[in-house]
Amino acid sequence: MTFNPIEHACDVLHLTSPNEKAAAALSLREHWHSSCRDKYETDHAPESKPGRPKKPDLVLPSEVPRRRLGSPEGRGALLHAIAHIELNAIDLAADMIARFASHPLIYPDLQSDFIEDWSQVCAEEAKHFNLLTNRMASLGVAYGDYPAHNGLWDAAFKTRHDIAARLAIAPMVLEARGLDVTPGMIAKLEKVGDEKSVAILKVIYKDEIGHVKIGAKWFQNIAQLEGESPRPYFHKLVKTHFAGRLKPPFNVQARTLAGLTEDYYAPLAIC
Repeated sequence: MTFNPIEHACDVLHLTSPNEKAAAALSLREHWHSSCRDKYETDHAPESKPGRPKKPDLVLPSEVPRRRLGSPEGRGALLHAIAHIELNAIDLAADMIARFASHPLIYPDLQSDFIEDWSQVCAEEAKHFNLLTNRMASLGVAYGDYPAHNGLWDAAFKTRHDIAARLAIAPMVLEARGLDVTPGMIAKLEKVGDEKSVAILKVIYKDEIGHVKIGAKWFQNIAQLEGESPRPYFHKLVKTHFAGRLKPPFNVQARTLAGLTEDYYAPLAIC
């Protein structure tokens, strides 16, 4: 059977088992690398909500318990929260392919590059999820043991009809926020001597700079194709599709490496 990355991405989204979802994300990347590059279409449509296990319970962000890092359980709870983000990130990358790889603005000569980039992101998010859950197991925690919130996917759902808005909100706002907060989490874990967890977060941090960079690259491409100036277009989309304002302090160095100069996000910041 001929490999179709768009249909495979739909399969990733539909899976309910987190481990199977991560494995399918890695398989998507592997098969893409060994496939002949063609123009891909599909009659499959991504679900409005991705497949999810019965646990964790999904609650409001304010109801997710605070995590104290002085105990293995507390560190496991922190890693659980990050693993939940990474599971959502697998679906976000798969949805990017499933929903937008055959978008009218992804011209035939761009489609292979689009799938190349987002299959890389999808596989790296799966790698992160596996690293985190393996480390959690050593701390006596399994994915699903703690409640989590659905904010990341809710934001994706709101931008499902607009490729530019999806790129602006998911990688350039929400994932860029991860670049701001991850160094602080690393410092706290270093303080309690959890070097194994620190090593994992450093891998995630490095990869996420690349993911935001991919998002910024495709946003700029789409803006150009739509005849828009990227920065004011980004400001307009964020004001339309993101509740609230961006929260400093910002990791200027990491954001700049990812292609987000301060004139993208500073005008949207809380004063």
